[in-house]
Amino acid sequence: MTETLLAYIAGFLDGDGCIMAQLVKRKGYIHGYQIRVSIVFYQKETKKDFLEWLKNQFKFGYVRVRNDQMAEYTIVGYQPVYDVLTKLLPYLRLKKTLAQKVIDLCVLGIGSSHQRMSPRELLKRAALVDETAKYNYSKKRTINQTTVKKFLQTNNLFPRND
Repeated sequence: MTETLLAYIAGFLDGDGCIMAQLVKRKGYIHGYQIRVSIVFYQKETKKDFLEWLKNQFKFGYVRVRNDQMAEYTIVGYQPVYDVLTKLLPYLRLKKTLAQKVIDLCVLGIGSSHQRMSPRELLKRAALVDETAKYNYSKKRTINQTTVKKFLQTNNLFPRND
């Protein structure tokens, strides 16, 4: 991709996109939680073709139309998010700090398995997820490092005195 195209897409992400790191409760996971990183671009359903074009540029993710006639292009996972954000980082303005923090999380996650991660490492990464939340405007965020720690302690997966 050309620098001009990367700068254009970065501007689109700055304005009509979202970079997220989330703690997601998972029943099948040994420690009960997954760290999910994602990038989402938004447009009205009538502009879905643009999101399909964008998906074709990166070759990652999926496009869907929500019930409220909004379309989303979503990229999920450490490697795809890392690949996209490292290309766009030099051109981001509003979301540059957030992008760097999510890149740092991706680096920790690439090549590691959540199911083999120690409780201590999960809490360390959960703190990084909490750090990224300062840069987003989520009204629904309820799971944080404290929630994960309580789960680990309740299930005797982490000592209470830590």
